[in-house]
Amino acid sequence: MDSPRSSKRGKKNKKNKDENHDEKSKEVTAAHSTLALVEDDSGEPDPWDLPELKDTGIPWSELDTKGKVLRVLVSVAKGVALLGLLYMFICSLDILSSAFQLVGGKAAGDIFQDNSVLANPLAGLVIGVLVTLLVQSSSTSSSIVVSMVSSGLLKVQVAVPIIMGTNIGTSVTNTLVAMTQAGERSTFRRAFAGATVHDFFNWLSVLVLLPLEVASGYLYRVTKLIIDSFQIQSGEAPDLLNVITDPLTEAIIQLDESVISGIATGDPEARNKSLIKEWCLTYTNTSLQNVTVPGPQNCTSPDFCWTEGNITTTLKNVSETYNIKRCTHAFVNVNLPDLAVGLILLALSLLVLCTCLILIVKLLNSMLKGQVAIVIKKILNTNFPFPFGWVTGYIAILVGAGMTFVVQSSSVFTSAITPLVGIGVISIERAYPLSLGSNIGTTTTAILAAMASPGETLGNALQIALVHFLFNISGIILWYPIPFTRLPIRLAKSLGNVTASYRWFAVVYIVCCFFVLPLFVFSLSLAGWKVLVGVGVPLLVLLIAIVVINVLQNRKPNCLPAVLRSWDFLPLWAHSLDPWDKVVTVIAAKCCCCCKCCQIATEKQDDEEQNSEEKSKEIQAAAYDNLAMITEEKDKDQGNIEPNILSMTQL
Repeated sequence: MDSPRSSKRGKKNKKNKDENHDEKSKEVTAAHSTLALVEDDSGEPDPWDLPELKDTGIPWSELDTKGKVLRVLVSVAKGVALLGLLYMFICSLDILSSAFQLVGGKAAGDIFQDNSVLANPLAGLVIGVLVTLLVQSSSTSSSIVVSMVSSGLLKVQVAVPIIMGTNIGTSVTNTLVAMTQAGERSTFRRAFAGATVHDFFNWLSVLVLLPLEVASGYLYRVTKLIIDSFQIQSGEAPDLLNVITDPLTEAIIQLDESVISGIATGDPEARNKSLIKEWCLTYTNTSLQNVTVPGPQNCTSPDFCWTEGNITTTLKNVSETYNIKRCTHAFVNVNLPDLAVGLILLALSLLVLCTCLILIVKLLNSMLKGQVAIVIKKILNTNFPFPFGWVTGYIAILVGAGMTFVVQSSSVFTSAITPLVGIGVISIERAYPLSLGSNIGTTTTAILAAMASPGETLGNALQIALVHFLFNISGIILWYPIPFTRLPIRLAKSLGNVTASYRWFAVVYIVCCFFVLPLFVFSLSLAGWKVLVGVGVPLLVLLIAIVVINVLQNRKPNCLPAVLRSWDFLPLWAHSLDPWDKVVTVIAAKCCCCCKCCQIATEKQDDEEQNSEEKSKEIQAAAYDNLAMITEEKDKDQGNIEPNILSMTQL
């Protein structure tokens, strides 16, 4: 008979076994649960929390007078260096835009010239994306559209999708800037997410507003009402930051942007012109002159028409341009084609851009420490107290719009805040409204530029600029006021997590999102509506189904059939990046191995040649000292030749 103590001990052991069994069963079920894999409460720190920039130096209170003076001087020097690097960074972006225009500007003009293709809204959208990628400037591509609308070659309704495309194309610059921070995983995660939040906002806005515009003409009708309601007079676009950057950029290169517009509008003389400006100061004189015309029907009026035999003469205004002053930039007298100059400037501007960005990040890391970092973080990331916390985001939108209006480029502003997001000074939640404000800021500059148009073309030019403005305002209304609708932040964070684990995927994203997808849609558009609908609609339905299933897997897996609660029924390569990562790793290792093998083989060959030269020199030196060695070498060579001959003649 068991004692009470032994029975209690047995019950306790049984209870422990049952608890261990329950824990193991929970672990097994959790491992196979999609919900458990998504919602991981492991207690690990959130990778999106802003890092603490600790001050590793000596505190200010412990410094003597000399140390304090030295620290102040160093801080001032760093501030001046930072301003200089920012100046060079902005100038390099300007020159990068000029380089892209030299490389692909005429091709962009040719793309715009095909009006039959532009009549398709999807084709117009893709053309706007591709042209902005070619010239790396939404203002340049939108100015081409404005010139075509003003000249009557393009209707305003047809130009609306192209303007949407230019909004997407300009967001690739800061995404490329984020690639320069791929060295550190956590920094790259934040920087790439901070850059792509702008991309997702533009793509999502187009997905909603383009079908709405095709169905109802929403943007066209509203902007038409605004233009008809206000008596707007023409003015001049202000030069703000250009006053500072133009002295350097114009000393390197100056372009005649009217050439691209001339190609787009069908001017035959523009095709043979160079984009590189040769004469910076010209004078145009317009006077009435006698001009020979084919017949009386070509006369300006019956009063100014004379016919003598088969010759008809009339009075016409003839404009003559006189070149006064030649430009002084670096490429004015270089006898190189536009493509060669563009490639040279492209390489140099990218080198300066990456160098400035790396140095800016290092300077910011060294400057933003201790109390300085705390103050800056509080200013940029702190919300107003309750109940006015919602106002903070809208103030950030106004700040982004104002800063972009000053620098007159959304690419410059978003590229400047991307490193700050990477090092943890600005959060993703704060970078999002700043990017939205940047979109508005670049449209206000376009509106002011459109107001500088002549009176007869002012209405159409201003309407296109207002379409751009209203498109971004509508996108902000869709994706910002309600926290639940801020999908670009969640999508950017998801992409940041993926690219932090698989850094090569960032390159795949840029290539697919900005090149492969637009070209694919453009090719379908060229094939006609039947092909576009037949191929595009099934793909779109499949994409929507995948998104819906993913959402249900994460939130309500019980609503799905057992098979669809996870993607395990598919091959591993179809729902995981691990197999692709192994392939990329193997390819990279082989490339590195090949490079190393080639390098080792070259070094071996050089060593062998060097050793053979040294041996021959030693033999020659010894031969001068001992003549008998010459005879021995000859006998040795003869002995080697005879066996070789015998082996070659054997059957």
